[in-house]
Amino acid sequence: MTDAYIYDAVRTPRGKGKKDGTLHEVTAVRLSSVALNALKERNNLDGHAVEDVIWGNVTQVGEQGACLARSAVLYSDLDERIPGVSINRFCASGLEAVNMAANQVKGGAGEAYIAGGVESMSRVPMGMDGGAIAADPHLAMKAYFVPQGISADIIATEYGFSRDDCDAYAVESQKRAAAARADGRFKSIVPVTDQNGLTVMDQDEMIRETTMQTLGGLNPSFKAMGEAMPGFDAVALLKYPHLERINHVHHAGNSSGIADGSAAVLIGNKEFGERHGLKPRARVKATSKVGTDPTIMLTGPVPATERVLQAAGMSFGDIDLFEVNEAFASVVLRFIQAFDADTNKVNVNGGAIAMGHPLGGTGAMILGALLDEMERSDKETGLATLCIGSGMGAATILERV
Repeated sequence: MTDAYIYDAVRTPRGKGKKDGTLHEVTAVRLSSVALNALKERNNLDGHAVEDVIWGNVTQVGEQGACLARSAVLYSDLDERIPGVSINRFCASGLEAVNMAANQVKGGAGEAYIAGGVESMSRVPMGMDGGAIAADPHLAMKAYFVPQGISADIIATEYGFSRDDCDAYAVESQKRAAAARADGRFKSIVPVTDQNGLTVMDQDEMIRETTMQTLGGLNPSFKAMGEAMPGFDAVALLKYPHLERINHVHHAGNSSGIADGSAAVLIGNKEFGERHGLKPRARVKATSKVGTDPTIMLTGPVPATERVLQAAGMSFGDIDLFEVNEAFASVVLRFIQAFDADTNKVNVNGGAIAMGHPLGGTGAMILGALLDEMERSDKETGLATLCIGSGMGAATILERV
């Protein structure tokens, strides 16, 4: 098998995923084209330069439906001979798109791909597509379905994370993101402009100052739905009878924000880079995906990391930097606990609690953030991983070249 290299990675800023967010007037197909055009211009991708565009997107209805990937190619300045395919692995869709592209290159199915994803949560709200896991009572009962916020609270209860633990993690995420933005560390951001070329947005919108006292005044977001009779807590306790009750510790301040945004990664083999005069930034060393308990749902980063390390023939201590998507504070706290990880190596520039989580785009975003930080701090290896709805996980190991 041949090696797959990352030649470039870009992302838009993350906008607040509400009607008053700055990117609300920008459709998902246009957000996608911003990232695609940036890769084309930065890397001189003329003609039928890549095999395919693999594009992650979670809520594939309305203006995000009908193979958004192909629509994005046609909306962009890419050659119309380049096809596109939309994929959905929930929150890891953007990373899974990159992993699929890398593995296609490794297997010889084309020399180069563009992979990434998008979500416009202000225009196409999460859940609009429905889904059997929540709507079909037979499946919901079989899987002991609870919403993700309840799952995050189950993790906190099962593994002993208090409200203060989760709030302290959230405060640190905000501090790190603010410091990184001020220091200009987010090198992969490309601005979103309007039809006249004027800048609509060029920095992440949701980073804010916060304190333990501020977060302490917020009510738990999932307590009411959990404790209603009969409620989701009762479902969870059927699955985990050793727990006395579910401790509801998550709220808007220590959970990922709803966001708009897009990201794209250029992946190719050695010959592609030589032909286009491009220098590889990193090699995709290994990828993984796993299924996990669908009720606690969000513990996937731990087994996905174990699996990708095994595939790479590496140990946890061989990795210099980690990006663990901050879907909820307890997800990252569990990852740190499971591996006894050095917190100074995990999400060093903040994460989705501070900047938001545009579902289909986040996986490609954190991979780009990981690569930027590896270069900035002169580190050799990095690992990106995300928890996934319905109980899954995905991970990728990068190695600088």
